[in-house]
Amino acid sequence: MIVLAIDPGSVTAGYALLQQEGRKINYITSGILKFNSDDEFLDRVKDIYDQTFKLVELHSPDEIALESLIFVKSPAALIKLAQSRGAMLAALTQKYHQKIYEYAPNLVKSTVTGHGHTDKEGIQKVLQQYLGLTNFKTHDESDAVAIALCHLLNRNVLRVNIPKKKKPNSKKYGNGLASALAHKIKEKVL
Repeated sequence: MIVLAIDPGSVTAGYALLQQEGRKINYITSGILKFNSDDEFLDRVKDIYDQTFKLVELHSPDEIALESLIFVKSPAALIKLAQSRGAMLAALTQKYHQKIYEYAPNLVKSTVTGHGHTDKEGIQKVLQQYLGLTNFKTHDESDAVAIALCHLLNRNVLRVNIPKKKKPNSKKYGNGLASALAHKIKEKVL
């Protein structure tokens, strides 16, 4: 099973591919997608879409993992990040419908390092120990590797099918308090 993880951005985006074979996780590749920051943002959206589409066509992963939106101080930056992420999702959803997963940054950090507020260097240290990786071009790239690792470590948890709790037979006594006290009521509630 091969997962492609993307750390979205409006100027650069990190990506990583990891493969899981049984319990073993192998590194395939990682890098960054650079979008032309000289272009107006709306002109850049097509480039974001095109590069994301080419990335999945080149690697044909089985599943996709993305980092969910985070709170940033600048509303303008959040809007650009959301629009960039939307362009990426548009490039992914046609082929990977229901095979796209998203993870909050704190979940990625806590899954990979054991602490939800680990800094970038802490994440890179764990990735070095776990996967033997040392040379990341940017934090976007190491974040993408962490997102991919988080997905693979949480993958089986997501697939657990917890059966729904059966409702008690409420036809005899109705709903609410009478149903809750049915074992104490000797006569049928009208």
